[in-house]
Amino acid sequence: MLNRLLSHDLPRSRWLAAALVVIVLGLALAPFLFPGSKALGVAAKVLVFILLVASYDLLLGYTGIVSFAHTMFFGIGAYGVAIASTRLGPQFGSVVVGLVAALLISFALSLVIGLFSLRVKAIFYAMITLAVAAAFQTLASQLSDFTGGEDGLTFKNPQLFSPSFEPFEAPVLGVMLDGKVFAYYLLFAVVALLFLALLRVVNSPFGRVLQAIRENDFRAEAIGYRTVVYRTGSNVLSALFATVAGALLAIWLRYTGPDTTLSFEIMLDILLIVVIGGMGTMYGAVVGAVLFMLAQNYLQDLLKVAGGALEGVPVLSQLVSPDRWLLWLGVLFVLSVYHFPAGVVGRLRLGALKK
Repeated sequence: MLNRLLSHDLPRSRWLAAALVVIVLGLALAPFLFPGSKALGVAAKVLVFILLVASYDLLLGYTGIVSFAHTMFFGIGAYGVAIASTRLGPQFGSVVVGLVAALLISFALSLVIGLFSLRVKAIFYAMITLAVAAAFQTLASQLSDFTGGEDGLTFKNPQLFSPSFEPFEAPVLGVMLDGKVFAYYLLFAVVALLFLALLRVVNSPFGRVLQAIRENDFRAEAIGYRTVVYRTGSNVLSALFATVAGALLAIWLRYTGPDTTLSFEIMLDILLIVVIGGMGTMYGAVVGAVLFMLAQNYLQDLLKVAGGALEGVPVLSQLVSPDRWLLWLGVLFVLSVYHFPAGVVGRLRLGALKK
């Protein structure tokens, strides 16, 4: 049963399997295990980035396509829900209309980009997608009547997902269940289903052809596969999954803006997570997203504790200052790449094979 659920793509490592079980249970029980708005917010962001990074890995890790337009589709999903909810009001119909419209726009754009750009060499395709993403970010900032400009859009969710919605008078297992908790479990359910769908895609005949194209596109073309069609299909699927991830982030934050979904910093985060987790492994998105988000949100707190313990020590107290958390995040990334060149998942699977 589990083998079928995971599309016959088992972790193939005891340590990886244990880590995935801990992560899934931790995310499933996050509202009860980690009380507090910050911890729940980090867990929700982990869920969004698992889907976002997994969708990008379909492009980079499985097809060998380097694209910088992924945040554009991420932003389209977020803006679709935000604009529809602002114009039509806080109801489920607005969310559905916004998501469907965003998916249609992402489908059209990714199809056009795929058909016209994937025929060029890899570096030129990467530059084209970077230019398109930059143009879309500028457009979102300037169309203030629709997108709110640089300030973005703040909107209300349907009542079920509103923080003020509390159907139970007493706490359940020590936690007061409100709309925020229901919104979190919406994210968890959608991400779990779509992640399993991505596993099915990469382990299907379609996914096998994508991997063949990644290894040698000339050979794949020579044996009869139309590589442009498969690459375009991969581009479209990746864009659609990223669009849903953007919609989920908007529902969670009840806000969207250029900095939250369209910035190039988010694209860099996606690339870092893919490398840390392991390219060409869907499980790498899970492990990488958890490690990166924990470091990004709690490294400053750890440095603050370390700074207090080393207070008075001339050099060390400055090095572990919370203001230098980006420096230490970079150091951790360099060390992870050095010790795990195939990513954490790749290293764990390689270790299991050696045994």
